[in-house]
Order: sequence, then C-alpha cells, then structure tokens
Amino acid sequence: QVQLVESGGGLVQAGGSLRLSCVASGSVFGIGTMGWYRQTPGKQRELVATISSGGITNYANSVKGRFTISRLNAEKSVYLQMNSLKPEDTAVYYCNTQRIGVSYWGQGTQVTVSS
Repeated sequence: QVQLVESGGGLVQAGGSLRLSCVASGSVFGIGTMGWYRQTPGKQRELVATISSGGITNYANSVKGRFTISRLNAEKSVYLQMNSLKPEDTAVYYCNTQRIGVSYWGQGTQVTVSS
C-alpha cells in the first residue's frame, strides 16, 4: 500500500500563486510516475501534470507555462508550483502515483481562485 498526503491548497486571488506538495509513504519502493489531477463538481477528474521517475514532464494545455511540476525521488515527494492562477483553476487537486500496476490517490486539497 502507498499513502499519499497532499498539502498547500487554499484561497488565492486571480494572478496569485500556490505550491502544492505531496509526500508518499508506505510501500514506496518502485513507485513510478507521480502526478497531479483536479476535479470540480459534476466533472471528471482531469490531468494537470505528471512527472516520471526520470524527470520527464507532461502538462495539460490549460496549465502550460503557468504550472511547474517537480519531484524529489529520495523523499518520494512531488510538488506543483502554480503561478498566474485563474478562477477556472479552482478545483480539488489530487496527487497520484502508480506502483506495480496499482494507482494510488491522495485525499485531495482544495484550491480556490477568486476573481
């Protein structure tokens, strides 16, 4: 089992910044790609950004140039620096990773961007 704990969400004005953090614990040996997803009420969870264990990144078009994902393999942690936030970025953000074909999710952290 892998446990993921997110932190760093909150309320920010449009144009502001937030940094999300996620730390993995438990059976973390061999975890692969880590990433961030987000979900708003009534919509499917969507990819925000992912980063492989080798540092290859992938971003949703809507966040390219504004968000940066990074990870510290030694600490089994992943971060999401979010700049130039927009009201449409408001969502619950979830941390994700996979290990031996199983996907794990954190409990989510709320990000609210006011206009």
